[in-house]
Amino acid sequence: MSTIRRTFPVLHLHCAACAGAVESAIQSLPGVESAAVNLASRSVAIGYHPESVSLPQIRSAAQAIGYDLLTEEKNGSEAAEKIRTGEYRRLKIRTAWAAALSLPVVALSMLFPSAAFADELMWALATPVVCWVGRDFFLRAGRQLRRKTASMDTLVALSVGVAYLFSAANVLLPDFWIARGILPHVYFETASVITTFVLLGRCMEERAKGNTSSSLKKLMRLQPQTVTLVCADGRQVQVGLEQVAAGDTVLVKPGERIAVDGIVAEGCSYVDESMLSGEPVPVLKQERAKVYAGTINQKGSFRLSAEKVGAETLLAHIIRMVQAAQGSKAPVQKLVDRVAAVFVPSVIGAALTAFAAWLLIAGASGVTHGLLAFVTVLIIACPCALGLATPTAIVVGVGKAAEQGILVKDAESLEAARKISAVVLDKTGTITEGKPAVTAALWANGDSRSAFALRSIEAQSEHPLADAVVRHLAGEPAQAPTSFESLTGKGVKGTVGGQAYLVGSARLLAENRITPDEQLAAAAKTFAAQAKTTIWFADEKNALALLVVEDKLKETSRAAIRQLRDSGLAVYMLTGDSAATAREVAAAAGVDDFCAEALPQQKAAFVRRLQREGKVVAMVGDGINDSAALAQADVSIAMGTGSDIAVDAAGMTIVSSDLSKISAAIQLSRQTVGVIRQNLFWAFIYNLIGIPVAAGALFAVNGFLLNPMVAGAAMALSSICVVANSLRLRRTPKKVDRRKLGIA
Repeated sequence: MSTIRRTFPVLHLHCAACAGAVESAIQSLPGVESAAVNLASRSVAIGYHPESVSLPQIRSAAQAIGYDLLTEEKNGSEAAEKIRTGEYRRLKIRTAWAAALSLPVVALSMLFPSAAFADELMWALATPVVCWVGRDFFLRAGRQLRRKTASMDTLVALSVGVAYLFSAANVLLPDFWIARGILPHVYFETASVITTFVLLGRCMEERAKGNTSSSLKKLMRLQPQTVTLVCADGRQVQVGLEQVAAGDTVLVKPGERIAVDGIVAEGCSYVDESMLSGEPVPVLKQERAKVYAGTINQKGSFRLSAEKVGAETLLAHIIRMVQAAQGSKAPVQKLVDRVAAVFVPSVIGAALTAFAAWLLIAGASGVTHGLLAFVTVLIIACPCALGLATPTAIVVGVGKAAEQGILVKDAESLEAARKISAVVLDKTGTITEGKPAVTAALWANGDSRSAFALRSIEAQSEHPLADAVVRHLAGEPAQAPTSFESLTGKGVKGTVGGQAYLVGSARLLAENRITPDEQLAAAAKTFAAQAKTTIWFADEKNALALLVVEDKLKETSRAAIRQLRDSGLAVYMLTGDSAATAREVAAAAGVDDFCAEALPQQKAAFVRRLQREGKVVAMVGDGINDSAALAQADVSIAMGTGSDIAVDAAGMTIVSSDLSKISAAIQLSRQTVGVIRQNLFWAFIYNLIGIPVAAGALFAVNGFLLNPMVAGAAMALSSICVVANSLRLRRTPKKVDRRKLGIA
């Protein structure tokens, strides 16, 4: 029996309990071999036997418990994204309405609790909050109840529903309690505030999830959808990418992005492969050279023979790697949902146990005290503190990080950063400036009078290094050469002011029988030993100058790397550049270990190797070529001056591209995660102490019974404590304490 494996977007996922419910529902169908929900990408990978179960049946199973699958063959992800965007917009509107209606309810309960018709007015204002704005909690809780499962929605629905119904009963039948010597109270503000706080938490969560797939979409956009196909008779036809097969000949025009992996069959050009290698200098591609989908052709044109198309290209492989690595992580927020699976039934059981105990031991007053205990337990066990514990600390921590020029995208990065034991740095654009520049210019006999001619010729050149020379000689006058010739792979030749000049490699000078003087020749050997790129400038008889072009270290790189090493972190460097160049940069920057000539998949593999060795790895990069390694790493940090895809794939972004901010991010991570843990600890302790007291545990000791109104106040106080504890992060010093950057 054949097995089909496909991945579909899932709608209405909110928590780990939701993911488990979808997996359980789908796996219960005969013919389904496996179902794995990826909460990060909000999708489900299903293996099924089409002979036994159909896609409509699988979708119906998900719909029966309140979720949905988009099983359309085409544009399913785009459709899901549009639906989620609409849902997020409606969620924000509902949250705003809940806050607007809850504020007057809270004001009435605190300032005018005894005013005429105050209870009725609070009831009127709380009703739309509970019954309209918060209706989804009740709907989802009902579906989960039918499947004998529970989540945070169950506890929210119970606490809100009981507080609301109990309050409504007290407004309609106050004499029931008065006759028993108890003053009836209403808890409409509790029901309203619970709904508002939980919706606010959901807004924060959805916002954090919103960009999880944006890096993948941008990667997908790198592949053109149409290509120019060269037919056997020489005709050029514009066709869709899906019509290209291996062996076809494709014409790549100047400025176009290459659509398939292949081999140059005719022509030559420079190709920007920075998305693969990360190196800023485009690579010369001549006949029989390999080219890759997603890279950008420069000014020339060529024909290529397609080797790999569609899902087989290197770009498609990178996309799959990013998708797999992103989906393998568990965010901090899932902790609350995991605990809720036990906490929710426990709270319900405690409330029912309290009610039953009072019935058994209190005689005639058992119903009264039991009902009050039941309500009080559910109210005091409100999940507000639990729901706010993580998002409030994250919001404050992220704000504090932004003040220091560190943008944090998700809580999982905050959780993992404090454990970092290895930092992997991309070379180009991360350790270095990422822009070739002339770092030395030696003129024969110190005579630079012909510099204007060099600038004039290089201004006409298509070679990427020519731009660095032109920038270096920006102050020199320029004139159009009377002749200009590009010598592929060697350099250029031009005539300025009636004098012929050569600009290029040592090979070009040798072919023209030009021998540099001893000073320039010795300097050239020194630069070659240091793996530096050199450019020669000569007239028809003599070498006039030697220029060195290199990618300079950033001013802060050495100190930042030393700071990381001093704090006990292992520092590595990855680059697509040659081993000789990598060795020189590593030595200059103070990095002990490096990996050179690394393609994207090799960078990701390097990160995986460190992880297998037990290290918690932070990957720092700035290019498209780093996106797979960024997604694979435990903590991904992008340079703000890098590509949008690297920034989107990363959990953190350093706006200023200053590597010293990595140390600041680690310290802030420790502080923020510490506050999150404190919040969760006190939220649970509050419930562990409050629930027994609410049930009447102290009654046998000192006759104390907790009033539901006090329970409501205690619930609010627990939330206030959590928020106040989170706000302590604002008072942490901005200066990095290097003594606190040791390994956790």
